[in-house]
This record gives sequence, structure tokens and C-alpha cells, in this order.
Amino acid sequence: MERIWSTQISAHVGERVCLQGWLHRLRQLSNLSFLILRDAQGLAQIVVEDAALIEQLAGMHPETVLTVTGTVVAEAQAPNGVEVHQPAIEVLAEAAAPPPFDLFRPTVNAQLPTFLDHAPIGLRHPRQRALFRIASASMAGFRAALMVRDFTEIQTPKIVGAATEGGANVFKIDYFGQPAYLSQSPQLYKQIMVGVFERVFEIGPAFRAEPHDTPRHINEFVSLDVELGFIRDHTTVMEVLNRVLEGMIGAIQEQAADALALLGAKRGAPLELPPVPQRIPVLHFADALDLFSRATGEDAHGEPDLANCQARVLYPPRPRSAGLLTRLRPAVPWAGARIGRAAIASLWRLSGSAGRAGHEPGLVRGLPGGVQARHAAAWRLRNWLGALGSAAGRGAEYSRDHAVPARLEPPNTIDRSFES
Repeated sequence: MERIWSTQISAHVGERVCLQGWLHRLRQLSNLSFLILRDAQGLAQIVVEDAALIEQLAGMHPETVLTVTGTVVAEAQAPNGVEVHQPAIEVLAEAAAPPPFDLFRPTVNAQLPTFLDHAPIGLRHPRQRALFRIASASMAGFRAALMVRDFTEIQTPKIVGAATEGGANVFKIDYFGQPAYLSQSPQLYKQIMVGVFERVFEIGPAFRAEPHDTPRHINEFVSLDVELGFIRDHTTVMEVLNRVLEGMIGAIQEQAADALALLGAKRGAPLELPPVPQRIPVLHFADALDLFSRATGEDAHGEPDLANCQARVLYPPRPRSAGLLTRLRPAVPWAGARIGRAAIASLWRLSGSAGRAGHEPGLVRGLPGGVQARHAAAWRLRNWLGALGSAAGRGAEYSRDHAVPARLEPPNTIDRSFES
């Protein structure tokens, strides 16, 4: 019998199916037990009534790998309206010890050091997986939006003989007795390949040896790079960016809808992504300087670029807060440019181009600036999850108390929810 995903069982009511996954949870009641099986796509509920089988399952630790064959039955009270009855269970690999924290809780109830020490287990939590789903969908949307416009995907070297950008430190490595460096950017290779394909892009890692812990400095990140030739002017580039953001947001909504719903469950609604208009409103740089000058009384006219403090006045860190452009919206018709900034900021975080490590409370806050021995192996994970965690707005959340209260069962009623 061919295995199916847990998310596909609703299409097989009345049929025998084969599921494979991890023992997510075992809920033991007086006359029966509910085995919650987790696979890569979701959760499935298996009803176990055989006393011998219940006793066997009770002796297993969570995360034991199982194959379950059973009959799909429609049950209105069950999660997703279906569950599996009359199961035959095969143990593929038994967990040697229980995990250090429960994966069936709404969020991981563990301190950061504990989570990092047990990341291979912690990353299996549904909320953690949702972050990766969103990042994956955003990259798929980025790729699709460019491929349909005749861009060619390239892969450039990450070990280089010299720094590729000025003003940024590099990680120096030993390359068989010769000095070499981890690439800061694929810019040189992109420009070379424009002469070959005209339009190219890359999704790949970049490295910057900058000892900072801010949203704009990160030691390792996933860089989404685009280069194109034969442009009219900067508006050509802006049009491509508009379509790319549109494709990324659309892909997240289409491919990661379940992840958005899961991450927004605590608020009672899926996470909302910023809408991307057909043409993102444009705010001229001179007008931005004028806005800043009027708002602060500081003359910024003639400045060559926006300083961080100036950018924060125009576009606050959290898109939901009321910034200058929001307050001036009635008087300034083009204040809608903030929509574009919000879209770019959200995708900037989702794509991993800038991690918000330490910017808000969450998974990555509180790590030391220097790499201590105990966290050396976790440093990459820190930046990695820092960028992904921003998709949830607060990073991967860890609450102090996620104990699920016991529920009284009314006569002839069985609570069939996953998290009860």
C-alpha cells in the first residue's frame, strides 16, 4: 500500500490508508487512546481501542517513528473532520529518550540555551516549521517571478580571492596554504553573467564579518540577487522589484496559507501580508528630506542619503505603528508610499536578507555579541532563525507557561482536538 500524507486522508474516507511519521502525542482516556501522528505536512489522529496496542504505545517515547495502516472514518468532532480507526502499527525507529520539551504545546516552552542544544528536535515544532514554509514560499515566488521574465538562475563562487565590496569586513580562510575569503556578495559575477544572459539572479548565502547585532548587519544571510542589462533607467529596476515583491507575496499566500494561519492562531486570524499594488507608490528623495525637515525642524535638504534616524521618522520599524507618512496622509496624497516600504520591509525579513536578531523579544534575543564556545555551533542557527522568525512578527515565541488545562468530558462526549 502506498503511503499518503496526513493532509490527504480526508479524500480517502472509508478506505484503508498507510501513514508514516512521528509519534507526536498519545492521549490516553478510559476506554480508548488517541495517537497523534505527525508527518512533514501536518497531523493525523488515530483512534486506538485495542488494550494491548495501547499498552505498547504507552511504553514509547514521543518522536518514535511509526508506520500506521488503518481505515479513514469521518468524524465531525475530529480535527479536520476525519480520523483513522482499526490501526495496525509498525515501529520503524523507537526514540531512546523523551524530548526535553513537548512539541504538542502551542509554542515551545524552553529557554534559548535548551532549544539550541536540542535544535534538531525543536525545529520539528509546527510553529518552527511554519517559519521555514514561509521562507521557502517567498524564495519560490522570487524565483518564479524572474523565470517568467526570462531571467536565468546562476550559482556563483562563495570562496573568493579578494573582497567583493568595499567597506565591509570579510571572513578570511586558509585555502590550501593561500589566503581566501568568504564571499560578501555575488555582484562581480552577476555583472559578468549579464554579458552572457542579460538577465540573471541568484539565491545563495553571503557572509559579512561585521560584529553587529542589528537589523542591518548579519554575519551570514540568504541573499536574493538580481542583475539585468539594457535598462531604460532606475524605473526599469523599480518595475522588476514591484513584480518580484508581487510574486513573493502571492507565493506565500498560495503555498504557505497553513503556515500563516498557524502563526496567527494566537490572534484568532491568519497573519496578514502587505498588499502589493500594481504600481508601488513612489516618494521622491527630495520630498522625503523635506518631510523629515518639516517634522523635526532639522534642515536635511541636500543630504546625499537618509541616515537611520531619518528613516525611522519616515518609516517606523513596525509597519503597524503610526509614522510620519501616516500622520501626514490627509495632507500628502503620495503618503501611500509607505505601503511600498511595508511590503519591502516584510519581504526583506521573510527572505532572510536581514535578520532582526535582538531587535525584538523572541528566539534570538539575548545571545552574546561574541561567540562563546557553548554557542559556536549555534551561531549560524541564531542568524538563520533570526531572519525566519521575523515572519511571525516577533520571532519564534517562547512563553513562560503553556500548560494546557485539563478538560472535563461530558457524558458520551470525547474531546478529539489535537492540543487538548
